[in-house]
Amino acid sequence: MDDQIEIKQIGDCIVRVYNPPQEGPHPVTLLLHGWTGDENSMWVFSLHLPPGNILIAPRGLYSSPLGGYSWHPLQTKAWPNIDDFYPAIEKINQILDESYFQNADFSRLSVAGFSQGAALAYTFILQRPSIFYRFAGLSGFLPEGVESILTDRPLEGKRGYVAHGTQDNLVSVARARKAVELLETAGAQVTYCEDDVGHKLSLECFRGMETFFRN
Repeated sequence: MDDQIEIKQIGDCIVRVYNPPQEGPHPVTLLLHGWTGDENSMWVFSLHLPPGNILIAPRGLYSSPLGGYSWHPLQTKAWPNIDDFYPAIEKINQILDESYFQNADFSRLSVAGFSQGAALAYTFILQRPSIFYRFAGLSGFLPEGVESILTDRPLEGKRGYVAHGTQDNLVSVARARKAVELLETAGAQVTYCEDDVGHKLSLECFRGMETFFRN
C-alpha cells in the first residue's frame, strides 16, 4: 500500500492520498482527522476500510497551539458552532474534484472523521447530503446549532456508523448518544457501537466499522 501513497498539494491544502493500483474508477473515502492531528493521523483507520477505495486525507486549515492542526480557529467557547466549520468545507469542496482524481468515482463518496473531524464530517453531510454515500463519526460530536436544519430530514436514506467510548474524557458518551438521536431525526440509518474505552475505538468498534464499510 505504501508505494501507492503520496502527499500532494491541491490549491493551498496539503492532502495525503492513496490510489489503488488496479484500474478504476474507484469509490472515494474522505478521512478527516481530529484536533492536533494532520494528514497522516487517520491512516490508522485505513486498514479497516475497503482496499479498493481512493483515500483522501486533508490537513486541517489552522495550526493548533498544541501542535498539529484544527478545522476551525482557536476559540474560547466550549463547543464549536456549525458555522465554524464552513471555511473547512469550502476548502474540501475544492479538493473533491475529478480533475485532481481522474480515477475516482465520486458517486460513491464516503466520509469518516475522528473527534473534531467527526464534527466536521457531520456538518459536511448535513450541508451537502446529496454528494455522500455514507458516513462514519468516531469519538465525535455534533456541533452546536444543527437542530434547525434537521427537521427537513436531509439525511433520509443515508447510512451512518457512530462509535464512542464510555470512558471518553474529552468528548462525553452523552454527546455521542445525542448525536445518534439527532442524526436519526435527520433521517439517517445509524449503526452505533459503544464500548468501555477512552477517546479511541475499541477492537469491537473497529470490527463494526469494517463490517459497515464492507456493505
